[in-house]
Order: sequence, then C-alpha cells, then structure tokens
Amino acid sequence: MTSPAERRQLVNALPECGPADARSIESFLDAIWAEGGLARATLESYRRDLQGLARWRDRDGTLTTLDRPALFDYLAWRARQGYSPRSNARLLSCLRAFHAQLVRRGVRSDDPTALLDPPKLPRSLPKALSESQIDALLAAPDITTPLGLRDRAMLELMYACGLRVSELVTLPANAVNLRQGVVRVTGKGSKERLVPLGEESQYWLQAYLDDARPQLASNKPVVAMADGQVPLFIDAKRLALTRQAFWGLVKRYAAVAGIDPAKVSPHGLRHSFATHLLNRGADLRSLQLMLGHSSLSTTQIYTLVARQHLQNLHAKHHPRG
Repeated sequence: MTSPAERRQLVNALPECGPADARSIESFLDAIWAEGGLARATLESYRRDLQGLARWRDRDGTLTTLDRPALFDYLAWRARQGYSPRSNARLLSCLRAFHAQLVRRGVRSDDPTALLDPPKLPRSLPKALSESQIDALLAAPDITTPLGLRDRAMLELMYACGLRVSELVTLPANAVNLRQGVVRVTGKGSKERLVPLGEESQYWLQAYLDDARPQLASNKPVVAMADGQVPLFIDAKRLALTRQAFWGLVKRYAAVAGIDPAKVSPHGLRHSFATHLLNRGADLRSLQLMLGHSSLSTTQIYTLVARQHLQNLHAKHHPRG
C-alpha cells in the first residue's frame, strides 16, 4: 500500500490525458453545472477523478469508449494503491454521472457503471466537542485586538449556525441581517437557506462590525471575492480568509483552550452544533434545514450521536448503569 505522497508521484508520472478526453470532461462538467448547479469544489473533484482515469488508461480508445472491465480494473488498481473506500465511492459516483450524461446525449447506448458495486463505507460517527469544550474554545481569542475580535465572531457564528467552513469564509457582508437575527447562507449546489443567529452570535458580530472590521479595512475598500461580492470576514490585507487559514486558527485556539488540536477541526464545530441541538430536543427536520442537507438520511446520523450520549449518561449516573 502506498502513501498519499507516493500516490501523487505515481499519478503525476502518468501521461497527460489526450485532447478528446479533455473535451469530454469539460463538456460533462458544463452539462452537470447547468443541470444541477453543483458547487465549484464538487466540479473540481469530478474533473480530477476523470483526468486521473484518463491518465491511467493505457489502452486504445477514450473515456467515452471504456467498458466495464476497464473501469473495474481501474477501481481495483486504486484499491491496491491505498485509496480509501470513501474516495473510490466518490469516483464511482462521478463515473455514473459521466456515463449517464453520455447515454442521454446518445454518445453511448449502454452504461458500463450499471453493475459496478460501490465500496462498503465504514459508518463513522461525527466527532463533536462537549459544551464545556465549546465554551473554552470560543473564549480563547484575545478580543482586545481586531483579529481576536474577528476570530471570536467567526467561531461564534460557525457554532451558532452550523456552517461549513467554506460557507463561513465566503459569507458576503450583506448576508447577515442583525435586525432580524438571521444569516443567508449559500451552500452546496448554490442552494440558499436562512439560519437563526442567536443572541451571543449577534452580539459578537455587531462588535466585530463596529470595532474590528473598520480597523482591519483601514478606511480602504475591501477586496471583493471571486464572485464579485464583498466578504464579511477579512484579514489585515482586506482579503477574505481562506479555508486553510481558518483551519489554522481553530487549531491554535484549541491549544489555547487546552483541547488536543488533533481532535478539533472547523467541521467539528458544525458537528457540535448539530449534536448539542439534538441533545436539547431539536427535531431532525429543523436540523436538516439549518444544516442545509438535501436528504434527511444525511442528518439522521446525528441521532446515533444523541443516542450514544444518552447511553453514556445512563451508564454514568444510573445506579445499575
């Protein structure tokens, strides 16, 4: 089994995909974007998956002519190289969408992915922090500095609304309505949802907008994001933060709060939001809407976390637990 670095070297050593495959990939991405409005990150993942298959292929033909044995061989090769079942499941999802589009366009009459079984995925429970750990993490930034006040507002907002990290760092300045106490979030597939802010989050957002943001902007125009909108949260260069930058902030504040940074991530705040709401009686349908899940089955995994929490409480406090 190879390491991720070795796998990257192996793939980089493969020949580039040909112009026919490149055109097929871009045509597919344009079509699924027009049909479903998929997020940029999803489109890039699909592009990498298809380019990887095209570069691996060492036989005659193109992506549009590969048969089921060839696809099976590629999946088996990836498994031998150590790609995770989750990564291979995403690849198969991409291949199914690609060939379904070829069938719809009449390029192919058959779908070679129809009889390919997805790999079995381990069912892992979301890792959530305890409420006391969340309190310590939120209190970690130094709110006497503009950057610390900004970080406190970002952490409060992420936990209060269960945002994805990409949703947080790309949040436009006009997405927050403090008077009504809601934030308009654009999630996966460009789907919008309104999420309540809560009093604590509103307080820290107002403090950031009144004190920290003007100091960071230094009375100069804020640099717009790729979509032309002005970001809500900015750095000292008046730019929107990157996901990697916020990831580093969360790790740093976890260490300040006395929490193992290896056990904390931005997505862990989203999991904590969902788990704590369920523990306090929230219903799944409301949680689904706030998280922006397209399917209720995705949200249902949090019921396992809540059930485990109750079992732990029973074992700890019941005389016969």
